Amino acid sequence: MQLRKIQDADLENKKVLLRVDFNVSLEDGKVKETFKISAAKESIDYLLRKNCKVALLTHLGRPDGKVNSEFSVQQIVDDAEMVLASKITFIPDCVGEKVKEALDSLSDGILLLENVRFYAGDEKNDEEFSKKLAENFDIFVNDAFSASHRDHASITGVAKILPSYAGCCLQEEIHEMSIIKDHPVHPAVAIIGGAKIETKLPVIKFFEDKYDHILVGGKIANEAIDQHVQFSEKVILPIDFVDDRLDIGPKTIEKFKEIIASAKMIAWNGPTGKFEDERYAKSSKEILEAVIRSGAFVLVGGGETLEILERNDAMHRVSFVSTGGGAMLDFLSGEKMPGIEMLES
Repeated sequence: MQLRKIQDADLENKKVLLRVDFNVSLEDGKVKETFKISAAKESIDYLLRKNCKVALLTHLGRPDGKVNSEFSVQQIVDDAEMVLASKITFIPDCVGEKVKEALDSLSDGILLLENVRFYAGDEKNDEEFSKKLAENFDIFVNDAFSASHRDHASITGVAKILPSYAGCCLQEEIHEMSIIKDHPVHPAVAIIGGAKIETKLPVIKFFEDKYDHILVGGKIANEAIDQHVQFSEKVILPIDFVDDRLDIGPKTIEKFKEIIASAKMIAWNGPTGKFEDERYAKSSKEILEAVIRSGAFVLVGGGETLEILERNDAMHRVSFVSTGGGAMLDFLSGEKMPGIEMLES
C-alpha cells in the first residue's frame, strides 16, 4: 500500500486542516484517557516545524448533527494543551468566517475547531459541507485511523477537494496492522472479547484462516454459545464462567494463559469480562499479565481494551497500541477503509 505522506508534501507556511480523533471519554468535563490525544502529537509537531498554521478537526460523541454543549470540544482544551505541550485556541465552529479569521491571526500554537458532527453534513458526506470544511485551507492531513473506516465529509469528502496526506500516526497504524494481518509470526494468537458478535465475527473468521488460536471471551462468547455459532477447532470458547456469565471462569483463564504463554504474536481486541465492575475484571487483568509475560509482539486495540491497559499502567508494556476499535476490526477483516483509500498514490 503506497500512501501520500506528509513527509512528501510541500508544507512550508501552509494552512493545514488536520483530522484527528479526540473522541475521548469525559468525566465531569475532564478527559478520562488521553491516549488518542497524544497520538496526534508527532504530526502536530512535524507540521509546526514546517511553519504551518494548523487547525485540528475532530468529532466527539453522538450529537446527531445538532449543536449540543454536552459534546462541545471546548471541554478538552485544557487536557489537550497539557498532553500536546502546545497553546490551543478553541474556535466555536469548524467552518466559515470564524475559522478564516482565526487562521489569519494565528501566530502561536494551534487551533481546535468545534465538533464536526454538530453538522449533519459530516456523517452524510455532504459535498457542500465538504467544500465549507476545505475552503479555508491549503492542505488536508488525515491522522485519524480510528475514524478512517467511515465515509464522512471530514474523512473522505475534504480529501477529494484538497491535496491530502497521511499523518504520522495513521502511517504507523497501517504499518503495524499490516504486520498483524499479512505477516503473522507463529504461534499467533488472537484474543477477541467485548460485545456485538455481528461486528466481531468477520475478524474471528479472518484470524481462523491465518492464526493458530483465537481466544473468545466477553459478551460475544455468550452470544456465540447461545446462537450455536460453528467455528473451527482453532477458536477456543469459555468452558466455565463466573456468576451470570459476566466473566470467564478460572478453568478458561488457565487454558487461555497456557496458550498465550507460547505465542510469538498476539492481537487483542475487547475485554473478556465485564471489567468495569471490579468483581468481573479478574480475567482481563490476568490475561493482560500473561500477554506481557509472553514476550510476544503484541498489538492491542479497542476503547475498552485500552482502558484495561490504562487502569493497570500497561500502555507502554505492549508492542503497539492502536487508536482504533471498529477501524482495527475492519482493517484486519479486509473491509473497505474509505479514509485510507483516499490517500493511496
